Amino acid sequence: MAKQQKPRMTRQVQGGGLAAMERLEQRSDEELEAETRFKAAAFAILGARAAERYDARATRAYYQKALAAARPQERMQLRRMADASIALAERRAGDLKDAVTRLGQTPPSDRQLLILRLMGLVAPPPGASVLTRLRGFAIIFVLVVGLLLIGLGLAELVSLPFGGVSLVGGILLGIVIVAAILGVLALFGRRKQARARAAARAARR
Repeated sequence: MAKQQKPRMTRQVQGGGLAAMERLEQRSDEELEAETRFKAAAFAILGARAAERYDARATRAYYQKALAAARPQERMQLRRMADASIALAERRAGDLKDAVTRLGQTPPSDRQLLILRLMGLVAPPPGASVLTRLRGFAIIFVLVVGLLLIGLGLAELVSLPFGGVSLVGGILLGIVIVAAILGVLALFGRRKQARARAAARAARR
């Protein structure tokens, strides 16, 4: 499955320490942790990266550090960034759209929001109820069975000119076919995401 392009939670802010954010974005996590001059910007970037990993606890912790290190005039913008990042980390599509709009950025596309909602169903955030988690497991089970049935159907179709294939052989061949299709989709998804990141960097320049 192609990896969706995640909305970016950081943006350049004129004036103050947050104005350094664009320069700091190229640094590693270790370098950002060691940053001493622009601590608020560094922690905000780390919070945004944690949100892209859907780690809500780390996202909150980094933004708390960013707010503590920020100047008073920067805190409102940081809170808006934190709201957007936490909504992404917790897979709350509606709140994410509202928070990104308040940031003055283009909100995520309907496709991105749909994928985020599906992720919220399949992999609920920590602290979700037992019923919600069971629903996620059930959805994953149905998806796996569905993919196996599709693979089996494709295997049967491919093997018809050769006299067909046994059930076990069809399942194994179907798994290979589905894995190959998902691999191709993931490859194209990564390339599309890389082009989008390059275009975003070029637009900022």
